[in-house]
Amino acid sequence: MLLAMNSAQQNFQRNILNPWKLRLFLLRSLPMAYLAGLRVRSLTAEQATVTVPFKYLTQNPFRSIYFACLSMAAELASGVQAMLHIQGAGRVSMLVVGLEAEFTKKATGFVTFTCPDGVVIAQAIADSRATGEGRAVVCTSTGHDAAGDVVAVFRVRWSFRAK
Repeated sequence: MLLAMNSAQQNFQRNILNPWKLRLFLLRSLPMAYLAGLRVRSLTAEQATVTVPFKYLTQNPFRSIYFACLSMAAELASGVQAMLHIQGAGRVSMLVVGLEAEFTKKATGFVTFTCPDGVVIAQAIADSRATGEGRAVVCTSTGHDAAGDVVAVFRVRWSFRAK
């Protein structure tokens, strides 16, 4: 199901996908994500893709990507979708209220997290706006290495409340 985007959402999408504006946004709002080198590679109303590199600032003593850096990328993949869906129709607060992770392979190299839960996020935000009550949704971000193998699966529980 393809979701239509309003002009505020299209503007947000354009800004987030612009490499310079993304870096400024990360530096201002998420400085650790900026230092870790996270990048939003794609963003639609349905899905987002975020990458995290293996480098000096993201490594752990075991020569793989530190789990906190992986969780930042997984959270951003779902969070940037939520930020897209709250654009242009009134204020909505969003908060991570839970996180669960499974690590299946050593994360080295470039890891790409994809979260395909835009439709579920949009529905939760719409429900909150309609009722004025909070809504929670669990978003799944799956991380793949350059070979396409799954290295981690994160389930981020978001809470949305229209103000």
